[in-house]
Amino acid sequence: MPTSNAIIKITNLRLRTYIGFNQEEREKMQDVVINIEIHYPAQHAISEDNVEEALNYKRITKAVIKHVEAGRFLLLEKLVSDVLDISRDHSWVQFARVTIDKPHALRFADSVSLTLEYQRD
Repeated sequence: MPTSNAIIKITNLRLRTYIGFNQEEREKMQDVVINIEIHYPAQHAISEDNVEEALNYKRITKAVIKHVEAGRFLLLEKLVSDVLDISRDHSWVQFARVTIDKPHALRFADSVSLTLEYQRD
């Protein structure tokens, strides 16, 4: 049975990290909100109901949490790139998109966000 890609969405993963280049940002952890979308072919997982044939989103999430909470980042671009690399690490991943919001980064704005995407050739 041909199928389209499965799409995993990890929505509003709320973590704290050091993010920014201003002195205050380098000394105090800040909130970030992470959204990840991963596409992969799921034919075997659908037909066989086998855990080994599905992408393990719990493992991906744990790796993201560990990296973000232990890290220090000057730029939002670097943080998003690192999370995208973790999200696309499995050979099955065909497409991944990561958006990270930095709440209260600007006065009068709810947040500033940055999105990066990966597409397998």
